[in-house]
This record gives sequence, C-alpha cells and structure tokens, in this order.
Amino acid sequence: MEKYVINGGTPLYGEVSVSGAKNAALAIIPAAILSQDICVIENLPLSISDVRYMIATLRHIGADVRYIDKSSIEIDSRKVSSYVISHDMTKHLRASYYFIGALLGRFGRARVAMPGGCYLGPRPIDQHIKGFEALGAKVSVEDNAIVEASSEKLFGAPVYLDIVSVGATVNIMLAAVKAEGMTVIENAAKEPHIVDLANFLNSMGADIRGAGTDVIKIRGVENLHGCTYSIIPDQIEAGTFMVAAAATKGNLLIKNVIPKHLESISTKLVECGATVEEYDEAIRVSMDTRPGKCNIKTMPHPGFPTDMQPQIAVLLALADGTSLISESIWSNRFRYTEQLIRMGAKINVDGQIAMIHGVEALKGAPVRADDLRAGAAMIIAGLAAQGRTEIEEISHIRRGYENVVEKISNIGGDIRMVYCVDPLDINDAG
Repeated sequence: MEKYVINGGTPLYGEVSVSGAKNAALAIIPAAILSQDICVIENLPLSISDVRYMIATLRHIGADVRYIDKSSIEIDSRKVSSYVISHDMTKHLRASYYFIGALLGRFGRARVAMPGGCYLGPRPIDQHIKGFEALGAKVSVEDNAIVEASSEKLFGAPVYLDIVSVGATVNIMLAAVKAEGMTVIENAAKEPHIVDLANFLNSMGADIRGAGTDVIKIRGVENLHGCTYSIIPDQIEAGTFMVAAAATKGNLLIKNVIPKHLESISTKLVECGATVEEYDEAIRVSMDTRPGKCNIKTMPHPGFPTDMQPQIAVLLALADGTSLISESIWSNRFRYTEQLIRMGAKINVDGQIAMIHGVEALKGAPVRADDLRAGAAMIIAGLAAQGRTEIEEISHIRRGYENVVEKISNIGGDIRMVYCVDPLDINDAG
C-alpha cells in the first residue's frame, strides 16, 4: 500500500509546468479510431493511470500504439477489429464509455461494459442513449451492466440534451461525425476539452462548428484521415496549483496554461485576496495574507468547475469568515469534508451546501483520498497544515495528476511517496 507523506507549513515558490489535459486526452484517444489511419497525439499526460487504461483499451480492440516520447504516442487504428469492450477494461475509469460513440461511428456497432471511476453520485447515461437513438441506433442495456448499440446506418438529427452533460456531448459528437447529414446538439456542454475534441476531429477532416457554445453543428463526412495533434493544457491541474499557491501563502508561476480557461478560478482567488497575474501562456498566483471568505457555486463551463470545488474548500477552510459552497453538479461531492474536519476544519454540510467557518490553521493528520479531486484537496491541505499529514488511497490521485510528487517537491513542498505494509495483508505464520 502506498501513501503520500507531507510535512506542511512551507509556502510554495518557483515555477511549475502543467501537463496536457486529462479530460481532453480521454475523449481524443478513442476518437482516433474513427480515422482508420495513423494519428500522432502530443502533450499527453502519459504517466497518469486513466490515460494508460485508455491506451490499454485501444490495444485490446486491435489498435497498434507506439510511445514516441514521454508525452506523445502514435495510434495506428487500421487493424481495429473488435467492437466489444469487457468490464475488465472499463472498470477502471468513467471515460471508457466514450468507446460507445467511437465504435458506433466506426463499425455501426458497440458492445461496452458500464464504466467505473470515482463515485460522485448517480451518473446515468440516458442522455448518451437519447443521442444515439436520435441518430438511428438501437440501444439496449443488459442487466445494468452492458450497453449495446447498433445501426446499419447513422443519420444526422437534432439532439436536445435535457441537462448539460460533457459525457453525452462527447459521445454524440463521436457517433455523429461520420453520420449522413447534419447533427445539431443543443444545450451542449461548453468545456475546453469539448472544443479540443472538435479541433482534433476537424484536423482529421470532420466538419464540426460551434464547439464552445451551447449549439454544436456536425455535418457528417464519409471518411476521416490521420493527423498530428497537440492537446490543450489541463485546466484543473493548473487550478489546483493556483489554489495551492494561495493556501500556502506562496508565489507560483504556473506555465503551459491557457489563462482564459482559468477565469472563473482566478476571479474567486482574487475575491479571497490573492494576486493573480496573467501572461500569454502562464499565470502567477501569490498570497501574503490570510485569505478572505467568499461564496462558490459550481456550474457548467464557463462557471466555477465542480472539479475544483474540493480544492477551493481547503482555502476557504483557512479564510477569515464564513463561506458557502453550493454544489450543483454532483450529489456526493462533499465526502472529503470529513477528512478536512480531521485536520481541524469547521465545515457543516447540508445536502448540496457546505458552510465553511474559517480557522487560523489546519493540523496534519492521517487522511484518505476519497476520489481524484478530493485527493488533490488533501494534498493542498497537507501542504498548508502545521505538522505531518499522511494520505492513503492515493491511487485516486494518480488517476489524474502527473508526476505530482516531483512537481510539488520542485516548488518547495515537503512531500514523498512511501510504501507501507497493510496489517491485513500479513499472513499469520504462527
């Protein structure tokens, strides 16, 4: 069993470079099979487990994948022959359901086991199915475990999403890009990785317009070709370092970012008293006083991202005054507050609202990472706290943050990964 050990209380200083966007990578990797050609994808966070599982799934269905360097791969999808993906492949990550749209677009058939990933509350795929059916596919779900979709031919159609869903928007785009005619997705998600996926597909010869707005128009094409494409920087990793700089009263230059993608985070940090300076491809965050209170409501992009909610809660736990966080996306996102309370935070949760009464300091304690972003929050809390923090269940963190120990160590954080023996794993020889 591995865990992170952090000795906190030291401000973070220096420069850190953000990796490629995990969420963009998880949509673009399966999209590559639509080309039936060779694609080179650059700026990938290849050391995180979610990306490696997605690559393993590609190989499982017959793609040849070659690592070019530490952030680039070549995908040859010409030999992809299977439209079936088992639970053994999908259980590790939520984004495995993107193979439904990609395989449906490639073969007109897909049989994919229901996905795994962090549990943040119910995540139905009804909007995905609604989109596939609108395009002419027949969809069935066997025993709530396997999704099967098939169509002799897909046709473009209007699709109105009842709720803004990133996953459904991605999946419908993947299925529609080679469908005959025009598909119009209304109430579409507008996140940066939706735009990145559209740009990647357009680089392969697709005709997609409107990505980044709530209406996306996709005119189907007969064939796609290979391309070379570099994915965008990770908005959430950048935001995590921004909050870490403020929470530790440090001064960080965060490089390889798109400042426009970070505006909702920057605005709230400034409201809390941080100084935020934007450059062309970098952003500097500094804080030299105790943060002030503020209220947060998570919203679809361009609102404050739900994936930054646990991290900002750590800063508010140290703020002067009482802050409110309203979670409007997921129903089970406040589990991490129990861990912060162990470190001395004063937080009251009532349904989808957390009331945070700021304290002057957090104290190191044994905690766990309940999910990916909760784990990032525990790292920030450990760096800001007085004393030693030990974080267990770090596999969640490694799903979405590349080289996190190395990056934090290089900016002055005292963090290391240690291996410890679980007493339950020791056989009693007596």
